[in-house]
Amino acid sequence: MKPLAMLALILALAVPVAAQQPPPKTSAAQDGFVPVDAPISAQDTIPAPRLVAIAYGFIWVVIFGYVWTVRSRLSRVERELAAVSRRVPERK
Repeated sequence: MKPLAMLALILALAVPVAAQQPPPKTSAAQDGFVPVDAPISAQDTIPAPRLVAIAYGFIWVVIFGYVWTVRSRLSRVERELAAVSRRVPERK
């Protein structure tokens, strides 16, 4: 590998490790589990079913896009192969 590419790879892998900082400690109650007595409001929740559906939909779109590109490339190769086989005389 070229030295510049190796340096870029090392920096790309080292930057996230160096950027991690320990979380600040504000009180002793945050050191352990603190039970929640009040019900959770709707603003504090994540709409998990909708996010999961979006994620699955995105994955299916990516898979179908990949299959479509493979199919189109394969048909192009088959057309080129047929054109070459028409140009080359058959030997016996």
